[in-house]
Amino acid sequence: MAEFLLIHGSCHGAWCWRDLIPALQLRGHSARTIDLPGHGDGRDLTTVTLDQTADEILAAATPDTLVLGHSWAGYPISAAAEKQPDAMRGLIYLCAYVPVSGLSLVDMRRNGPRQTLTDAVIKDASGASYRIDPERAPDLFYQDCPAEAVEYALDHLCPQAILPQDTPIQVSDRWRNVPKAYIRCADDLVIPPEYQAEMVADWPSSRVHHMNASHSPFFADPDGLADLITRIAKDL
Repeated sequence: MAEFLLIHGSCHGAWCWRDLIPALQLRGHSARTIDLPGHGDGRDLTTVTLDQTADEILAAATPDTLVLGHSWAGYPISAAAEKQPDAMRGLIYLCAYVPVSGLSLVDMRRNGPRQTLTDAVIKDASGASYRIDPERAPDLFYQDCPAEAVEYALDHLCPQAILPQDTPIQVSDRWRNVPKAYIRCADDLVIPPEYQAEMVADWPSSRVHHMNASHSPFFADPDGLADLITRIAKDL
C-alpha cells in the first residue's frame, strides 16, 4: 500500500484531513499530515516564506511518499519537488494550482478566467495576511459538505500569510520529471474547473482525474476521494 503526506490549502490546517486520513487507513495506506508554517503555530506571518514552507514539506516526506497538495498547496509541493525531486515518490494535485515558471500564486489567481474570491477575502490591516469571510466560506468552499463538517471547518479556519503566495516560483525538469497526477473538481467554486483543466491540458489524460465535488472533497466525499487516490497510487 502507499504512503501519503497530505498538505492543506489556504487558511486551513492539518485538521482538514480529519475524514480522509481514516478513509485512507481503512484501505491499507499510511497517511500523515502537517500544519504549514503560520497555521496554528503562533508564528509571525510576515516571516513566513514559500522557501520555508517547501522545506517543511521536505522534512516530512520520504522517498516513498506521495505528496498530495490541496488548492494553494500546489505551489509549495512543487517548490519542494524542484528543490529535491528524489525526496518523494510523486505529487498529487487536488483541485490545486499547478505552477507556471516565473509566476506567483497571486499572479495565477489574477490570470484565472473568473475571480471567485474578490468579495470573500478580508486582508489584515498590515497587509501581511488575509482570512476568508466566514459568511462566504460555506457557499464557496463547502457547498456540498455535511453541516457538521462545515461548522467544524468554520471553527478552525485561520489567517493565511500573503508573502509565500506572492512569491514567483521557478520550475524546471527537476519538477517536471517527478511523477504527477491531478484531481479536478467539477463543482469547485474557488478555482474554476475550466482553469484546473487548462493548467493540466498538456498532461497525459491518464494522469488527470475527475470528481463531481466542491473545493473540499475531503469533507464532501472522503470515501470517494480515498478510492480515487488509491487508484492513482497504483499508477504513480
